[in-house]
Amino acid sequence: MPLRFDPQLLPVLAIDDHLPAVPTDRLSAPALRERFERAPVWQPELVVERMQGLRAPVHASVLLPLVVRDGEITVLFTQRAEHLSDHPGQISFPGGRAEADDATVVATALREAQEEIGLAPDFVQVLGTLPTYTTVTSYIVTPVVALVQPGFTLCIDPLEVSEVFEVPLAFLMSPAHHRRHAVGDGDEAREFLSMPWPTQAADGSPKCHFIWGATAAMLRNFYRFLSA
Repeated sequence: MPLRFDPQLLPVLAIDDHLPAVPTDRLSAPALRERFERAPVWQPELVVERMQGLRAPVHASVLLPLVVRDGEITVLFTQRAEHLSDHPGQISFPGGRAEADDATVVATALREAQEEIGLAPDFVQVLGTLPTYTTVTSYIVTPVVALVQPGFTLCIDPLEVSEVFEVPLAFLMSPAHHRRHAVGDGDEAREFLSMPWPTQAADGSPKCHFIWGATAAMLRNFYRFLSA
């Protein structure tokens, strides 16, 4: 669905730097496994966007891939192809709508990750799921959180994905990098978070991966889960 606005041009209303970052000792692979095995009582902060009522809800899953990199955990993202009808060009997790042959929400996430970026399930250890998040385009999305062991080789489907990149989990789990925006006025106003990741293009020039919307909301819920 084409955007009617450029989220990167909207003003920053607030930055949540008053909230503490997730302690680094909770961001290791063993600590993440233990957190899911002994999940605390917690509540997601963000669960649904303003619905547009254009179609019936569709169930979907995304893989929230936590890549184990020499003692550091990074999060693997995709940038959606520009020609897609839903959320073109946006930063996302590998994933998509459930199909009839998918036995579980986990099966959907693993299948989609393999189809979109060639991530083989043999490298993926599923830790658990987060509560569903319903998008403005009526997708009811289940985030499936998993550790991804190094050694995998990706094969990107250019019909679905234009780019793959990784961001340190510690950066994303620090609310000092969580920015608040709003679009629209009055009762039509829609608030959203962004987590811009500054990096460099292949030629060395500055580049920003603008993580926002549903992807940022699911990361914010992950922050709440790890902080509880």
